[in-house]
Amino acid sequence: MARYFDIHPENPQRRSIGQVVDLLREDGLIAYPTDSCYALGCQLGNREGIDRIRTIRHLDDRHHFTLVCENFSQLGQFVHISNAVFRSIKAATPGSYTFILPATKEVPRRLLHPKKKTVGVRIPDHVVTQALVAELGEPLVSSTLLLPGHEEPMTQGWEIKEELDNQIDAVIEGEAGTDPTTVIDFSEDVPEVVRVGSGDPTPFE
Repeated sequence: MARYFDIHPENPQRRSIGQVVDLLREDGLIAYPTDSCYALGCQLGNREGIDRIRTIRHLDDRHHFTLVCENFSQLGQFVHISNAVFRSIKAATPGSYTFILPATKEVPRRLLHPKKKTVGVRIPDHVVTQALVAELGEPLVSSTLLLPGHEEPMTQGWEIKEELDNQIDAVIEGEAGTDPTTVIDFSEDVPEVVRVGSGDPTPFE
């Protein structure tokens, strides 16, 4: 059964955040709220957790996982980013965007797009997510909590616990958006809007 954490959206309880991070460090898989919508997340080196995300969402090896980062200095460890692209992304973060960029050698191969060698990165504008990533000290490997057969992502922690109780290790109840991120592909240095979601795509069109 998944553990259930009701974490305050503006003043996250440090003890609860610490308990969730302990689960992540023990190779746990969590469902957590973000500024876009709920996501599944695990630690970077958690091979089984990544496989569990693929199984839950029925994903193939072309799926772009997202590294949810605390800040730009952390993001810069995992992707190659030119000065022009840096300025564009900096202006839009933190926020409900995922940026696809060429990955550095810090990113495990199994997270990369098999042909492009790219990975998704984002810096969310969400207090609880930021508290989790700060406590963890590294990015969360994440994927939108959109289940097979569902047209929209799940938005309520208690519903997620009912649906996935035996497939994940923890659920954080909290305030989340209802739309996935807007995805911008910067792999060729020129922005391509891949998916329109909760972030305004206009600056990248």
